[in-house]
Amino acid sequence: MVIGARGPLALAKQDNVYARFTPASSANFPAKFKDKDGQLTAWRTTPVGILYNTELVKPADLPKSLDDLLDPKWLGKISMPDPSRHASTAQYLWNLEQVKGEKWMDFVRALAKQKPLLLESYSTVPNIIVRGESALGISYVQYTGQTKGPIGFAPIDHYFADPSDVALSAKAANPNAAKVFIDYLCSAEGQTKVAETGEFVMAPGVYPSIKGAEKIMANLLLMNEASGDQLAKLQGEFRRLFVAK
Repeated sequence: MVIGARGPLALAKQDNVYARFTPASSANFPAKFKDKDGQLTAWRTTPVGILYNTELVKPADLPKSLDDLLDPKWLGKISMPDPSRHASTAQYLWNLEQVKGEKWMDFVRALAKQKPLLLESYSTVPNIIVRGESALGISYVQYTGQTKGPIGFAPIDHYFADPSDVALSAKAANPNAAKVFIDYLCSAEGQTKVAETGEFVMAPGVYPSIKGAEKIMANLLLMNEASGDQLAKLQGEFRRLFVAK
């Protein structure tokens, strides 16, 4: 059995890593998250948003859109994963084309000029915010309910997300046991237990105890998957913008 983010898992399809299996318990999951090849089953999703330190950012200054990150007052006060090394962040920035059209790279260039603190992953952003090392950060919304300290998320206009998938390995030692686990993970009981840990799940009507979770799920934009070649090209460009001196 294999569990992970859709981006990296999807790239492994060409190597025949997975067996086709779709659990019956996932039948009512949103169609937009379903894998057309029947190899990957989404069990949760991870909305990306703007997190902030509730003690450092006044309500009146709270970003209302991604474009608000470009305000000069946030120069040097934003944290985010390094898009030249972190594939998920590179894919997130690329997907901004869905809402910004041809001007998406203009936004990325302007964001780089804000001199963000570049980190290794989304998971390191919340603690940096809580410690006050940055006022704002780009990371997963669910971390606001899973991190102790002065942290919240801004109610912006667009949230992009990549599903987390579970798949049956083509070489599973005990495929029946794996199928039972996958089916349970997608069941009403399994999804409820996952949501109780603060995660956004696939089951309709099941939400984490995060204010505004229902609205986030209703307006979620699914990220397109970049190919390996596209990702390499993107990360090279992001290295030039964000890292090169």
